[in-house]
Amino acid sequence: MGRIGVAFRAFFGALGSGAVAERLDLALSGAPALTPPLAPVVPESVAPPAAKPAPVPPPKPPGRSDALTLLATLQREARLVDFLKEPIAEYSDDQIGAAVRDIHRDCAKVLERLFALQPVASDAEGAQVTVPGESELYRLTGQVSGTAPFQGTLVHPGWKATRCELPVWTGDPRAKEIVAPAEVEVR
Repeated sequence: MGRIGVAFRAFFGALGSGAVAERLDLALSGAPALTPPLAPVVPESVAPPAAKPAPVPPPKPPGRSDALTLLATLQREARLVDFLKEPIAEYSDDQIGAAVRDIHRDCAKVLERLFALQPVASDAEGAQVTVPGESELYRLTGQVSGTAPFQGTLVHPGWKATRCELPVWTGDPRAKEIVAPAEVEVR
């Protein structure tokens, strides 16, 4: 075995065993060995296969909550936060309706691009449906008693995400809580 192989064995052996680390330390310091050799040499055909370490997931970049990234995306592309934080009591219904039309369209584009939302139930609202049993796909309301299957009227079809592709935030850590930076027009 070459020197690189020995170095790897020594490195991982020291990481995994305090006794191996002590023996390596003694050997590297030049002191006489007081303990038996590290391990007997076993031919590869007899040696048991080494256990593969569990894959380590890539580290998550430090910084920002996915929720803030989504909120910042909705603000940047649809001005959702501006609309929700704006006091609208003084505006007419026509003015609000005109603003909502654009915000609605742009928010829908963001949701489609990031999540590709689809209804959970394929039936139309108001249809009679059978819920086979306890399921995370349905929320039963009204007078729920007895055992499954349950019969009822579909009030809302629900939503499921068929993908989740949030943008990756790569900003300055000092700005991790910024949903939308202040805008300044320079003249």
